[in-house]
Amino acid sequence: MKYETRQSPDAWVMNPATPATASVIWLHGLGADGTDFLSLVPQLGLPDTVAPRFIFPNAPVRPVTINNGMSMRAWYDVYSRDARGREDAASIQGSAALVNGLIDRQCAAGISSRRIVLAGFSQGGAIALQAGLRYPQALAGILALSTYLPLATTLADEASAANRAIPILICHGVHDPVLPLDLAHRSLALLSAQGYAPRLLEYPMQHSLCAAEVLDISSWLAQVLPPV
Repeated sequence: MKYETRQSPDAWVMNPATPATASVIWLHGLGADGTDFLSLVPQLGLPDTVAPRFIFPNAPVRPVTINNGMSMRAWYDVYSRDARGREDAASIQGSAALVNGLIDRQCAAGISSRRIVLAGFSQGGAIALQAGLRYPQALAGILALSTYLPLATTLADEASAANRAIPILICHGVHDPVLPLDLAHRSLALLSAQGYAPRLLEYPMQHSLCAAEVLDISSWLAQVLPPV
């Protein structure tokens, strides 16, 4: 599948050569931007029958505490290296609201919410989980890469009934020094306890992506976005 790439003020968009029948909203990690995963799309090798539009938004620029207050693109502030510590709830919720707006725009453009996937790496994956589990209409799936479940204590009260059965794929490196594998296992347990059915795949890598993971992502996207 060939794609045409264009830039907007807040995102990079890759449109398939044929009319899009689905959308994948993919959120980058801390300090990166929407260009971070552009090169991944052709590597996925998705069949023409899938033909999703890929949207890679830019996070807002904000000071990040663990980086000595340096301003960079971040979906939320990080106060310490321990992801289980105090969380920047206001920014997490604000970034999830930005994602909700992106979903709404895709729906307004004619893409069913049931054919919209939220994906993200690290911080981006946390926001994909935050937004997707709470979005009021059914989505196609959530792809959470090298990340964790944020604001877990509020999920029970805020979870969307429409997305109780949403497919969730969690991918994580067993040697991740940034967000240790234990966080993925903890997130898996928390989600399972809430009645979700997440799937966890582990890879011999650090805080990154690997070739085997890309193949698994491709297969999963083809599964949750079947031909129309």
